[in-house]
Amino acid sequence: KQWYQRRVAITAGELKFHTNLYNLSENREMAPRTFLSMVSNFLYKRRFGPYFIEPVVAGLDPKTDEPFIASTDLIGCPMITNDFVVAGTCLEQLYGMCETLYQPDMDADQLFECISQCLLNAQDRDAYSGWGGVVYVIEPNKITKRELKARMD
Repeated sequence: KQWYQRRVAITAGELKFHTNLYNLSENREMAPRTFLSMVSNFLYKRRFGPYFIEPVVAGLDPKTDEPFIASTDLIGCPMITNDFVVAGTCLEQLYGMCETLYQPDMDADQLFECISQCLLNAQDRDAYSGWGGVVYVIEPNKITKRELKARMD
């Protein structure tokens, strides 16, 4: 477990470094699509000895405020979608719940409720997952963070 925590810290530090370098050299904030490309290249460089992570990239386009959501596999192959992406140990359960509950054009409260129900119900069906989660709802003017508590048995 310590190895994994160290690897996460190293990965986060390297991505933060490259993001700050981009922001300084370009004199603007990095768009989510550009960040996805950076993460994808970062992971692909380690394809023969990969970091065992599956990042999810979410954000709003800085110019249009259009939502952007994508994920990569452990060697950096990106998957860009308009509705939802899932990652983690209860991947199959999350896909089923998201396909059932997700509807386009939900407002922030509906989206939070949908994400919460998907996450908690998927965790109930997977022995490796559990104890809750953190839901971030990104809007043009604010980011709302709420913690969910789940079964602990």
